[in-house]
Amino acid sequence: MKLLQELSSSLNRLFLFELFDGKRVEAVYYRGDTLCVSTQAGCAIGCPFCLSGKSGLLRNLSAEEIIGQYELLRDRLEIKGIALAGIGEPLMNWEAVEDAFWHFKNLGLRVSFYTTGYPVKKLKELLRLPHNGVSISVHSLRKEVRERLLPYAGSLESLIQTLREELSTMPLRKRKKISLAYLLLKGVNDTEEELKNFAMLVKSFGVSATLLRYNQTVGDFRDVEDWEYEKAFLLLRSYGIRVTLSNRFRKDPLGGCGTLVANRNLTECLECPL
Repeated sequence: MKLLQELSSSLNRLFLFELFDGKRVEAVYYRGDTLCVSTQAGCAIGCPFCLSGKSGLLRNLSAEEIIGQYELLRDRLEIKGIALAGIGEPLMNWEAVEDAFWHFKNLGLRVSFYTTGYPVKKLKELLRLPHNGVSISVHSLRKEVRERLLPYAGSLESLIQTLREELSTMPLRKRKKISLAYLLLKGVNDTEEELKNFAMLVKSFGVSATLLRYNQTVGDFRDVEDWEYEKAFLLLRSYGIRVTLSNRFRKDPLGGCGTLVANRNLTECLECPL
């Protein structure tokens, strides 16, 4: 694999890589110490609000290709942490992802994951690793909404049951590293009742919540207003749970959540918002 191009905004640095077969993936350096790497070219989950899976799954990356994104950048960046959160669902390429995880840990790096939790059998294995954080996308507890937002992420019932089983045996210090993520979408999943149900689930598990804002990538969905986001945050907090908000790096048009694209070409890259 080779590095084709770097793009920078005031917050993030995005790197475009070409793989041996010509397919392309992206990695993002953010917060001044963390590299977000891709685990697949494309994605099979099919989230309609995310650009990464727009063309479906092209193929899995090998462990060497996952690690290679770090190796090609390690001499030019100060990297202390790896986020397996770029293009792809890490659990759907678990063997290569797990190999890469242990490689990164053996280098002394922090390693965190962002996942839909599917397939749940692999989620169990992930939760048992000495990771530095796992964020699991939920986005809705209403079956029809969840299936619309995460169409190929398995059943919500299966995810909840798996989490209930695993978290019940997990010590508090490790549960503190687990977060359930909720992407707030205007008119889709933003009612007080939905947020209350989400807060109660988070509280019952003894984990934290991550309340995400939408990066406007697809016209069918809309971000909420600032006051609506703050209201949702305060509502979740009122149930006594810890809530993390979308930081400025996640909201950046260059490299923010849902903006990474498999097989982006150089012409498109030159037109990326900076």
